Amino acid sequence: MSELTHPLIKDGWFMEISDTMWPGQAMSLKVKKILHVEQSLYQDVLIFQSTDYGNVLVLDGAIQVTERDEFSYQEMIAHLALNSHPNPRKVLVIGGGDGGVLREVIKHECVEKAVLCDIDEAVPRLSKIYLPEMAKSYKHPKVTLHIGDGFKFLDEYKNTFDVIITDSSDPEGPAASLFEKPYFKLLNDALTEKGVITTQGENIWLHLEIIKNLKKACLEVFPVVEYAYCTIPTYPSGQIGFMVCSKDPNANLKIPLRSFSDTFEKEHLRYYNKKIHEASFILPTWARDALDF
Repeated sequence: MSELTHPLIKDGWFMEISDTMWPGQAMSLKVKKILHVEQSLYQDVLIFQSTDYGNVLVLDGAIQVTERDEFSYQEMIAHLALNSHPNPRKVLVIGGGDGGVLREVIKHECVEKAVLCDIDEAVPRLSKIYLPEMAKSYKHPKVTLHIGDGFKFLDEYKNTFDVIITDSSDPEGPAASLFEKPYFKLLNDALTEKGVITTQGENIWLHLEIIKNLKKACLEVFPVVEYAYCTIPTYPSGQIGFMVCSKDPNANLKIPLRSFSDTFEKEHLRYYNKKIHEASFILPTWARDALDF
């Protein structure tokens, strides 16, 4: 069997380049071994073992997760929403086929049902093999996996989910529609009365105009919209944001309605905690002013 190759890996290094999303810069990781290369029905899939960040999942040339730092993103996008709802029992994840967000969702005992909808069956299938600490969530009895289009799935549900988390890729190609008003209208309709959403919200250093437009689209649908962020070394510029929205006009998303015990945080969480929840909404001056509307 010949050794696997991929055009984005040269001289033992993977390089993440995008002239549209992060022009003039690139993230590189040293490759120990290429584990899997596949062209799925929807995207180019690359999985490799890195020298310092564990296994790495790359879709269409963009790093999705590394085993070393994935927890920061998964914990924040999940718990910012779940702890902003008084009693989340039914939760939907759009995207996130690696299972990482699901892993965080089922840490909440109040959750009775967690559904994940991903368009590409290759992501959960391969994550179960190469990202087992994330994809172990699929074995949980509260979890249901649906392979299909998120738009079509949402259109079938009204007033059903307490929390919906959109773990999307960057707004290029098909994913661009996940950053626009019609998608947020579908989310709103699928939520229960005090429903909460979080969605991947890009990077203030690189994508401030995208974030401004994203917030405007959300405000046309939801009465309460806030932007938070976390640090994560292998995402562009080491940071990623989240748009957090609530149907409850009286909600204060910056203060968690529910919280984990100190013991639970120490034993089961590595990034998120009560203070991080509040601090994540405090933005640098220039970003705060740009998003103050």
